[in-house]
Amino acid sequence: MKKPPVDPRERILQVVRRIPRGQVLGYGEVARRAGLPGRARLAAKVLSENNDPDLPWHRVLRSDGRIALPAGSSGFNTQVERLRAEGLTVTAGRVRGAKPAADVDELVWGPPR
Repeated sequence: MKKPPVDPRERILQVVRRIPRGQVLGYGEVARRAGLPGRARLAAKVLSENNDPDLPWHRVLRSDGRIALPAGSSGFNTQVERLRAEGLTVTAGRVRGAKPAADVDELVWGPPR
């Protein structure tokens, strides 16, 4: 069995790479799935420093479904375009009706009650 990376930054990037098209996660959920509960700010920092053009960073939002970048900035506009291209509805900087990407527990046991 392959061991997960030790570097917390790489663990965060792995989680982001696994978010399926048309689904989103919050920064805190990304951190939790990377084995770093309570490190949402680290997840945000890692994504802000990223320069991999293939990383689906646009699928990561605030926990309330809002885009974290300043409205009207080029990053904000790019994120809106990418999310809409995946079929998500973005209104006033908030993604509406997006289903969070399933985690392993949900895949095995079903959605929480």
